[in-house]
Amino acid sequence: MNRNRTLSLFVALALTLLSGAALADTNDPGIRQRELNQQQRIDQGVASGQLTPREACRLNAQQARIQQREARMKANGNLTACERRRLTREQNRASRNIYRKKHNCRMAAAY
Repeated sequence: MNRNRTLSLFVALALTLLSGAALADTNDPGIRQRELNQQQRIDQGVASGQLTPREACRLNAQQARIQQREARMKANGNLTACERRRLTREQNRASRNIYRKKHNCRMAAAY
């Protein structure tokens, strides 16, 4: 009886993991959360004066392009591993751009 219980727990765990992996492909919470975090970093840079309006506009445009590319990739359903890697690379590049623009010694004029 104990063996049957262990087997049923193992099967339930396997099904849970498989369904979780399927949901991760369709929702991509990590990608979405990272986009939100980067948008907050841009907004914070504008509020603190670290980003000029032009820099913020360019960084926002870059974020919009990443979101559009993600939407096109998801048009057929789930993202493949290759597509997720590409989006991650693009987000890494955008993150570096945000950091560089916030630390380039140009301050937005405070009027």
